[in-house]
Amino acid sequence: MNSDNNSLTNSIIELALQEDLGQRGDISSNFFIPETANACGKIIARENCIISGSEIAALVFNKVNPEIKVKVRIPSGKSVIAGEAIIVATGPARGILTAERTALNFLQRLSGIATLTRKYVDTIAGTKAKILDTRKTIPGMRVLEKAAVVAGGGYNHRHGLYDMAMLKDNHFAADMKMESLQAMINNFKETYPDTLVELEADKISQVIEFLSLKHIDVIMLDNMSKEQISEAIQLSSGSVLFEASGGINLETVMEIAKTGVDRISVGALTHSAKAIDLAMDFEQK
Repeated sequence: MNSDNNSLTNSIIELALQEDLGQRGDISSNFFIPETANACGKIIARENCIISGSEIAALVFNKVNPEIKVKVRIPSGKSVIAGEAIIVATGPARGILTAERTALNFLQRLSGIATLTRKYVDTIAGTKAKILDTRKTIPGMRVLEKAAVVAGGGYNHRHGLYDMAMLKDNHFAADMKMESLQAMINNFKETYPDTLVELEADKISQVIEFLSLKHIDVIMLDNMSKEQISEAIQLSSGSVLFEASGGINLETVMEIAKTGVDRISVGALTHSAKAIDLAMDFEQK
C-alpha cells in the first residue's frame, strides 16, 4: 500500500472501532474481565475460501492494544480450508475481546470479495480476458475492497472519478455534443496525457462512431450480447481495448470471455459478495 492508502486504511479502522466503542468503550469486557487476564484467540475459517484482509484484522488488534501479539498465518491472496487458523492473537484478554468483532467484520467481508473474484477468474481461465471490479463499493471501504479483488486474482478498474475519464450514457444525455467530442478528447489528453479515456457504447452504431475517434483507450460494451460483442471486436484494428459490462454472472462470464474481449467488469464482485464464515475461538485454559 502507498502512503495515501495507508492513511485511508488507518482512518477506516479508527472509524470502525469508534462506532463499536462509542464513548464508554467495551463495557462487557472492561467490567467482567480482569485487567491482568491474558488469552489466546484464533480466527478460524469455517469454510474454504480465499483470504483478504488478514493484515487489516491484525492492525485492528494492535490499535486496540499494542501489547497484543498478532501472528498472521494466512496472508491476503492465499487459500484456506475449513478449520485452519488465519490469525492468532495473544495477550491482554480485554483487548482481544474488544477487537474481535471489528477484526472479523473486515476479514469476513474482504475474504468474501476475494473468494468470489477467484471464482470468476478461474471460470475464464485460458481466455485473454481480465476480470475487473467497478466503483460499486461500500462507501468508505473502496481501498480495502479493491485490494480484496486483487487478492482474488482480479484487476482494478478506476479507483474513483479522478484517475480515468469514462464517458457513459448520462454524460451524452447531459448535453455533451458528439460533434465536439474529438476536440474535447484532444484537450483532455493534452492536460492528462497518461490518463485513459473510456467510452460506453450500448449499440454497434456507437462502436463504429467511437472507433473513428483518436486517443480512445477503451470502449465499454454495455449490456451487449455475445454476438454483438464479437461483432464489435471484429470492427476494430486492435487500436483499442474492449470491455464487456452489465449483467454478467458466473453462468455467463465464460461465453463473454470466449468472444475475445479484453476486459470484463463485474459489479457483483463487491456489491454482492457473501461474507465468509469465520469465527474467533479462545483456547481453553
